[in-house]
Amino acid sequence: MRVLFVFLLLAGMARAEGGRPGAFDYYVLSLSWSPTWCALEGDARGSPQCDASADHGWVLHGLWPQYHRGWPSHCQTAERPPSRAMTAGMADIMGTSGLAWYQWKKHGSCSGLSAPAYYALSRRAYEAVNRPEVFRKLKDPVKLPASVVEEAFLKANPGWERDMLTITCREGRIQEARLCLSTDLKPVPCGRDTVRDCTMKDALFAPIR
Repeated sequence: MRVLFVFLLLAGMARAEGGRPGAFDYYVLSLSWSPTWCALEGDARGSPQCDASADHGWVLHGLWPQYHRGWPSHCQTAERPPSRAMTAGMADIMGTSGLAWYQWKKHGSCSGLSAPAYYALSRRAYEAVNRPEVFRKLKDPVKLPASVVEEAFLKANPGWERDMLTITCREGRIQEARLCLSTDLKPVPCGRDTVRDCTMKDALFAPIR
């Protein structure tokens, strides 16, 4: 019983609901491979992100405040929520305004920033990453180790180290590239809660639609 209690306590600490806005250690910049999200969720929702005309590859999933152990979420902030115009203005890099709204509610509220400042910082972080062009050139689905995706990001971004980046998989597909950043957006080593590299050797990687 004692072991179970400790496990539940640690799990609760990792996913800390609430928290003091601005009190965190670093950010995780999460980039989602849009064809994967569309295949697993977006197509069923009829999301405009998945229209072929959208031409989405690596989209911004979010900029997430992190602790060295665990992360805050849904913080109580005095900042005003974003307007529809603000969230719509992020759809070009996030796929939909709905995702932009949700990311503010769950993560941006913990940043200590106003909604406009959080979105501006998220855009700066996204645009500072060199997203490997090789993935935009794919014509057919391929199966590859997640380590190949990691290598491509490291090659495209000199100065990054392996412990600053993790590649995730979901349901047999390459899902996300997650980069750890300081509060002034410099790459830093990830905490142990973030480093969860996908070990698949044949993860499916679908081309841009």
